[in-house]
Amino acid sequence: MAELYERLAADTHALGETPDCWIRWMNDQRFAWLVIVPKRDGVREWYELDSALQHDLLDLVNRSAMHLQALVGAEKINIGALGNLVPQLHIHIIARRSDDPCWPGPVWGQGAPVPFVNGEEPDWLAALRQRLSYRCA
Repeated sequence: MAELYERLAADTHALGETPDCWIRWMNDQRFAWLVIVPKRDGVREWYELDSALQHDLLDLVNRSAMHLQALVGAEKINIGALGNLVPQLHIHIIARRSDDPCWPGPVWGQGAPVPFVNGEEPDWLAALRQRLSYRCA
């Protein structure tokens, strides 16, 4: 059974899951930001997944990005699988706007996160969950 890497668990909250992936949202009010994590221990790179899961993951990333962009009116969607600090394969989907605090640069290492508190959630979360029919984790 795969386990979610502790830093991912600490920095994100569950949005839902598929049989093969966890779908999570980054706890930072500055950005509409998803993180998709394949449920595979010891996998660092996309190419290490079997072909069928690679294709399913790509479909999940694309659908998530498309709906997130539509819901928040993002000008650009950034998608990346850096993994330099967290060894477990995970894909970031970040909705960007020209008025966000890091535009046009990357979000990583720029300023301090502004976490949600007291059970607050992003206003786009329920609609995204409904559009994608994710089962809440």
